[in-house]
Amino acid sequence: MTELFDTAMTSLLHLPEVLDRLAAGGGDRRSAGDHGRTRINGIGGGGGAPVDIVETPGEYAFVLDVPGLSKSDIQVTLEEDRVLVMTSSNGAGKRKREEEEEGECRYIRLERRGAVQRSFVRKFRLPEDADTGGISARCENGVLTVTVKKRPPPEKKTKSVHVTVA
Repeated sequence: MTELFDTAMTSLLHLPEVLDRLAAGGGDRRSAGDHGRTRINGIGGGGGAPVDIVETPGEYAFVLDVPGLSKSDIQVTLEEDRVLVMTSSNGAGKRKREEEEEGECRYIRLERRGAVQRSFVRKFRLPEDADTGGISARCENGVLTVTVKKRPPPEKKTKSVHVTVA
């Protein structure tokens, strides 16, 4: 019975990664609320941190819950000029125990340590209109917000053609 439970739990833990792979598969599948707008695909596994991606007329915002992590634990990088990568450093998010004074206190039960996120890696391929020079990130109250500015749309060029009468 415990083997079945362990298998089920493992499958559930990997569900975000499976869903990300399915979403990145392409095709004409669109998420709810996607009405012809730019699609930002996740790359690789979900790796733990759930993300909301918001598009406004001037920018894209990636919002991740990262409880227990400080800004020094998180790295935001750009790979291959189009892949936004958000990671936490090794060992980040480990709950620090209060030092047990000899003979005075001991932990009877430790449950909260499981709730702290250990590490994550999230990768997203940015759309063509993303301004890779305009990326900023901030971490406040356990929420990481990465903002990517949009480039203005190219000007539409019109050309007049002289019509001759024969």
